[in-house]
Amino acid sequence: MHKKYGDVYTLYLGPRRVVVLCGYDAVKEALVDNGDEFGLRGQLPVIDLYIQGHGVIFSNGDQWKELRRFSLMTLRNFGMGKRSIEERIKEEALCLVDELKKKNGEPFDPTFYFSQVASNIICSILFGNRFAYDDPDFRRLMQIINEIFIGMSSPWGQLFDMFNVVMKYLPGPHHNAVRCAYKLEKFALERLERDRKTVDINHPRHMMDSFLIRTEEEKSNPSTHFNMENLLKNSTGLFVAGTETLSTTLRHGFLLFLKFPHIKEKVQVEIDSVIGRDRDPEPEDRLSMPYTDAVIHEIQRYANVLPMNLPHAVPKDTQFRGFTIPKGTDVFPVLAFVLNDPKYFPDPSTFNPDRFLDENGDFKKNEAFMAFSAGKRVCLGESLARLELFIFITTLLKHFDIRTPENPVDMDISPQMVGFSNVPKPYNISFSPR
Repeated sequence: MHKKYGDVYTLYLGPRRVVVLCGYDAVKEALVDNGDEFGLRGQLPVIDLYIQGHGVIFSNGDQWKELRRFSLMTLRNFGMGKRSIEERIKEEALCLVDELKKKNGEPFDPTFYFSQVASNIICSILFGNRFAYDDPDFRRLMQIINEIFIGMSSPWGQLFDMFNVVMKYLPGPHHNAVRCAYKLEKFALERLERDRKTVDINHPRHMMDSFLIRTEEEKSNPSTHFNMENLLKNSTGLFVAGTETLSTTLRHGFLLFLKFPHIKEKVQVEIDSVIGRDRDPEPEDRLSMPYTDAVIHEIQRYANVLPMNLPHAVPKDTQFRGFTIPKGTDVFPVLAFVLNDPKYFPDPSTFNPDRFLDENGDFKKNEAFMAFSAGKRVCLGESLARLELFIFITTLLKHFDIRTPENPVDMDISPQMVGFSNVPKPYNISFSPR
């Protein structure tokens, strides 16, 4: 359809009218150059029955502005007491190293380990503590989050997004994402009830404490957005976003390392050269490791974890490239087109980290790298996710060699499921100490 109709076209998902934006130029023009006109969050019916317009990710207007300001502030503040968030990420990476050593080089499916290492960081920010890797309740939470993304990406979930007017009344697997979201909310509510008895208004321990304190401060304001509904929806939304997108990127990344061992080896050479064997990676090492930085960017580009992006909408009749987009129309600024735009990424179907390096081997930025979206709705955890990816990947490759029982040539790196998210196929990997 892009080839036939160009960078901007209208599509009907059942009775639902949406405008699709393709390629970097069109998406930048909308989200960055005309951010106010394209700044609303659009519909995502497969999860809207749970969210109902609450929480920072799916809200609009003053509610979104206040919740985003609060969330950004607390994400920055919760360097967690006397320990910075960088230290927590480094600690968590070493906890994962210890867990993987227990595997004794035996191959296994890494899905839940990558989910747990990602989730423990957002858990520290939201709830003030991490979970042990063998905690059965933690494993259950990871399974719930995984099922939410699978439910949203499945054919049933996509069908719900197209025909939600009818399908929201029909029973079936298209309701799995919402059911799982309520299970997560139950967990968040249990943590809230446990911690609210000991909250100190002068010393909040985590984001939920900060939200509770703000709720108490504004309890006499009838129009406040700091209420229990937003507290729970904000917490579950950030919990899922902070866990699944990062863990899915890690799963894609290590699958690509198995498929292309020569790239993995070049990263390890740079790790040995810059970091050595006597210390662990630090955030500032990234500036001295252009090849590793290029590989991580190419993993994110190639993995294309959220290919459709989250939907936007226009708050009023909007003129765009000669078209009139009616007020309230959902707009899909499709990241799959941006991250595979041949104008900015030649031969985009090839995994090639060198595209992020200049002729001197230094890291080269690419303006079309929009893995975290762009504009007013850019991912608020972008800096945190970048830091986590660098520390987790370099720490694991510093400590381990990785292998697969399969022949790398025969490995299928195409996603298992493409919908709301690009979910990689399951695979086995072994981590052997270097």
